[in-house]
Amino acid sequence: MPGWMHAERRYAFGPWRPGFGPGMHGRGRGRGRGRGRGRGDVRAAILALLAERPMHGYEMIQELDSRTGGIWRPSPGSVYPTLQLLEDEGLIGSEETDGRRRFTLTEAGRAEAGQAAANAPWAEYADDTVSQAQDFREAAFGIMSALRQVGFAGTDEQRARALEVLNETKRKLYAILAD
Repeated sequence: MPGWMHAERRYAFGPWRPGFGPGMHGRGRGRGRGRGRGRGDVRAAILALLAERPMHGYEMIQELDSRTGGIWRPSPGSVYPTLQLLEDEGLIGSEETDGRRRFTLTEAGRAEAGQAAANAPWAEYADDTVSQAQDFREAAFGIMSALRQVGFAGTDEQRARALEVLNETKRKLYAILAD
């Protein structure tokens, strides 16, 4: 790895989810900052999904990722504890088949699931918001790919020019927010 690429910088775009401005991330912590949503959103999303059909935990994560165009992909660390809590409350049940736990609503959980489905957390993501998020993601990954090429195959002069472009781009992006 070239000396200019420090280990901690390699992960700059790992689990990154770009922020798309106030109001586009809905309720919960981190409003307008991209990441975290409240546990209530995960709870409501799980109940709303289970109102449609029984699912495995990982299937729920994938479904939420798909329905929001990748804007919201809850972590296993938020989904599985919420599933356990809902099961402890008697709102869902589970059965293990082929080494996987499949979750279903109980009779007690159907009413709350109906309310959750009527206000499903993924409904706040309009098609244009999802499309814009995908466009941002594709652009960011394209930039990272080009940067990687310059970093590994470019000369010292090319890397210096690329750094100037990146710094100028950062200034211009912040200027957009300042307007």
